[in-house]
Amino acid sequence: MADRSAAYKAAGVDIDAGNSLVSRIKSIVAGTYGKGVLSDIGGFGGLFKLDTGAMAEPVLVAGTDGVGTKLKLAHDMDKHDTIGIDLVAMCVNDILVQGAKPLFFLDYFATGKLSVDLAAQVVTGIADGCKESGCALLGGETAEMPGFYPDGVYDLAGFCVGVVDNAKIIDGSSIGVDDVIIGIEASGPHSNGYSLIRKILADSGLAPGDPLPNSTQTVGEALLAPTRIYVKTVLNLLRDFDIKGMVHITGGGFYDNVNRILPKGVAAQIRFGSWHVLPVFDWLKDQGKLTWPEMLQIFNCGIGFMLVVASENADDVVQRLKALHEYARVIGRIGIRKEGAEQVEVIF
Repeated sequence: MADRSAAYKAAGVDIDAGNSLVSRIKSIVAGTYGKGVLSDIGGFGGLFKLDTGAMAEPVLVAGTDGVGTKLKLAHDMDKHDTIGIDLVAMCVNDILVQGAKPLFFLDYFATGKLSVDLAAQVVTGIADGCKESGCALLGGETAEMPGFYPDGVYDLAGFCVGVVDNAKIIDGSSIGVDDVIIGIEASGPHSNGYSLIRKILADSGLAPGDPLPNSTQTVGEALLAPTRIYVKTVLNLLRDFDIKGMVHITGGGFYDNVNRILPKGVAAQIRFGSWHVLPVFDWLKDQGKLTWPEMLQIFNCGIGFMLVVASENADDVVQRLKALHEYARVIGRIGIRKEGAEQVEVIF
């Protein structure tokens, strides 16, 4: 094999390294398998048998995402064991919004020169995220692209497929006036706003290992904290409660995500200060000389996921969330949208 692949290796692509990576991660990936997986990694396609027995009309829900320039921070800090969790979280949280249970996940890892050790760390994180969200890491692609990516640099993309019964799809259409908005805590900035975060960090003069002001974390720990995966928590709620709408707070913050689920005639009225703002957001605001409206346009500011429920169910939902060890608060209500007004209003 070495002689047959020598020319390709001389051009910068090491087939042996790719095969070594597959061998290294095979047991890690197998640890994510559950009912429905019919294939192992290494094939041309992953096979998954969908169990439709529990659903009257199953609908597949698909999502894809990356982790943005949080990758650059992971490169700079040489920490690669949790960025895969971010990748899974960004995809599974998105399809969860519509009530879908994640079934399987695929990843795409592209690099200039493949480091088996580094790639294995990344894939281990992806597998950890899949286990946390209850889905199988069904397959993936490792692309070695010399001359396109510099050595030591890699990029990631993820793809997730889930399923929901057609009658139980959550689309926000039933949201009405006086419904209540419940916020669930984030772990940090998750995977959004990192082009600005990296600029703020560079301008601050602080190193990743320096203490974050008013926090027990270092700057690096706060900024690389893995994105929360809300799957198990929300699926628990959906078994017993009527959830009218859900929001994953990603790029665009509050203003560009909450309105995605609202009917035209209503508006979300969110009360700032009704939840605990994590110290990393105070630091970003102060160091970046930003206003809170600017922060809420870019970051989750401590709320990574929102639920909209009828007012009579709000207390029970919050109590269930607390029993699941979630920090959750009522952070707003649904009101009538005034003519010419924005559909998302944050009240300071």
